[in-house]
Amino acid sequence: MNELIPLMVIVPLMAALIISAFSRFNTATKIFAFVVAICLPIIPLASNYGLHYFGGYAPILDNVTNVMYHPAITYSFTFLQQIFIGMLGLLTFLVVFIYLTKYKEVSGPYLFLLFLGTAAVTAMLLTDDIFHMFVFFEILALAQVGIVAASSIDYSYEMALKYMILGSIGSPMMLLGIGFLLAMTGSVNVTDIAVAVHSGLVSATSPVFLLSLALIFFGWLYASGLPPFHTIKSGIYSKAEPHGAALLQSFTVVSMVSIVLIMFRIYSSLPIFEVLIVFFSILAMILGVSLALTQTDFRRMIGFLAVGELGFIGLGIGLGTQYAITAGLFQALNEIIITALLFIGFGAIVNATNEVDTRKLGGLLAEHPKVSIMLLIAGLAMAGVPPLSGFQSKLMLVQASLSCGFPEISILAIMVSIATFVVFVKTYYTMFLKPKPRDLELEGKEVPRTMIFAMAILLIIVVLLGVYPDVVTNGISSFVGGLL
Repeated sequence: MNELIPLMVIVPLMAALIISAFSRFNTATKIFAFVVAICLPIIPLASNYGLHYFGGYAPILDNVTNVMYHPAITYSFTFLQQIFIGMLGLLTFLVVFIYLTKYKEVSGPYLFLLFLGTAAVTAMLLTDDIFHMFVFFEILALAQVGIVAASSIDYSYEMALKYMILGSIGSPMMLLGIGFLLAMTGSVNVTDIAVAVHSGLVSATSPVFLLSLALIFFGWLYASGLPPFHTIKSGIYSKAEPHGAALLQSFTVVSMVSIVLIMFRIYSSLPIFEVLIVFFSILAMILGVSLALTQTDFRRMIGFLAVGELGFIGLGIGLGTQYAITAGLFQALNEIIITALLFIGFGAIVNATNEVDTRKLGGLLAEHPKVSIMLLIAGLAMAGVPPLSGFQSKLMLVQASLSCGFPEISILAIMVSIATFVVFVKTYYTMFLKPKPRDLELEGKEVPRTMIFAMAILLIIVVLLGVYPDVVTNGISSFVGGLL
């Protein structure tokens, strides 16, 4: 049912507006938010693959040039969109579920931001209109700022303000790049722009075309949190509520994938495009794991590791082959799941101890064995330990690098994975295995069952994708084959 495709955006968007308007009715707001959250992962699973043209404006064939033009805002729904939007919907449900059970009085504006961010990033992934993508990119940035500012963590306002200031630089630069593309091609539809570029109607060596790449690429770095924005991106994760940080990371990954796939369709004929992606991805891998080694705040540590994992995604896209891009997109799906699992798990520790400094923690294995075991498996998955899902995607990336003739990149990827393992084991030992410090006063709080439930669901997916990766990789590979 192609009619369900726009509902993936409309449902969370309308839910956000309704919750904001009627948030004074606490019980009704809770019930409504819970019901909508359940629907989010169901809608993409019930939808058929295909295209949706807003306003009913079907593509127009130019009889002179025999080129198809797309006058309407078009949503494209394939297997790739299905798995990412489905996983995003599941994670939104788990985050909303945790939030609703944690607080007796819920915040309407906070729920508004959660659903608004979900709607925005879903639209970015579906749209075939680059200006439409930019509009929701801006909405997503504002939602992310609001989620951070709404947390009760010290200095969250300062971090939100910094991110917003940087956004006031990155977003206009992206918009200017989109304006250059519109001026050269007369269209904002990505398919039409790609046809104009690859058919020679637009010179790929034109200074204006190259400038548009530079401007949009800079905006992509901001959206993705790749260098030079890695510090601020890890900072907003550490200043958000743990469940909010889990959702923020998924927003980052999906927006990164959405924008880079659009850029790939337009700029893939330029050799410098893939070189730029590989360069900044390798830089993110090295800086992410290096800075994670120096952290004593485990929230910041996960944030930097998440930035390093983004580098693996970009590495697959930048290598440019069907197998490499499939590996990169599979890595993106894994990062959404694994990083969310880590943020929620360490959030459970914050809830139980009210402490984030690893130097002041210890002996938590005996206090919270379920959380500690699930966190251990999640950390091993992020480091690429078999037979978990992170191992499968990183193995594919290593194989892709070798097949592309870059063994040094394969070695670097393995070294970064080993360093990630070292960082996590060091942190895990300090928090869970080291004897409990004498001055550590555990508040005696039980870890909320909703957090354990959310961790268990995500952990099952991690194990299943590790044992049966073909469930998603075959469909992703087919999508990438159509893209190339």
